[in-house]
Amino acid sequence: MKLSIVKEIFEFLMKKKKFWIIPIIVILLLLGLIIILTEGSAIAPFIYTLF
Repeated sequence: MKLSIVKEIFEFLMKKKKFWIIPIIVILLLLGLIIILTEGSAIAPFIYTLF
């Protein structure tokens, strides 16, 4: 199911030629990954001050 969502987003980007959206998606995914990985650690207070 998750792969179908990724496939639909990729097809949308190719069909509509919206390549400028790709860096935004990558940055959002990286920020989400950082928040998930550092949850409950000593780094968490410093990350939350960024937002």
